[in-house]
Amino acid sequence: MKGQLVYVMGPSGAGKDSLLAWLEDHLPPHMPMHLARRTITRPPRSGDEQHHSVSAQAFEQLNEAQAFAFDWQANGLRYGVRHDELSPLHLGKWVIVNGSRAYLPQALERFPHLTVVYVTASIEVLRQRLLARGRETPVMVDARVRRALAFKAPAHAIEVRNDGALAEAGAQLLQAFERLQRPASLRSAP
Repeated sequence: MKGQLVYVMGPSGAGKDSLLAWLEDHLPPHMPMHLARRTITRPPRSGDEQHHSVSAQAFEQLNEAQAFAFDWQANGLRYGVRHDELSPLHLGKWVIVNGSRAYLPQALERFPHLTVVYVTASIEVLRQRLLARGRETPVMVDARVRRALAFKAPAHAIEVRNDGALAEAGAQLLQAFERLQRPASLRSAP
């Protein structure tokens, strides 16, 4: 298996973090993948993704030292993926990056051959999930839903619908990865 960089993105409430956690637990042995750990200017919270938590000052120092392959700002936080998180690519592994929709153009500029995965859900499901989290006011939730509606995924993106059971979305993602592992001439076959 050749190393491949996979950039996973989606609107808040689409269940991207849950899907990536599911993927980590259900990867078949013939799919050696590494989930890149992000560096975030947010303290760790129970139930959140595993990440390197740093202060804004420490993040800026890392950024000035060019430690990040990817870095962006969203929702008042700074996010980065360090270069060493991509090193498994050199060992033939796939590296999964939990990315940002807004940062996708820069990611494609740096890594034009990356595979884009767009995790999405219906507007009703997004709204329900965001309200259930209880982190934001209904006005803030509506703003996030409007941003989700405004975003158009690139035509080449693999779209994963995460409206129902997590295992269903996980199976969609694994099937897409299986197709990508095939030689190009056989990829359109289900």
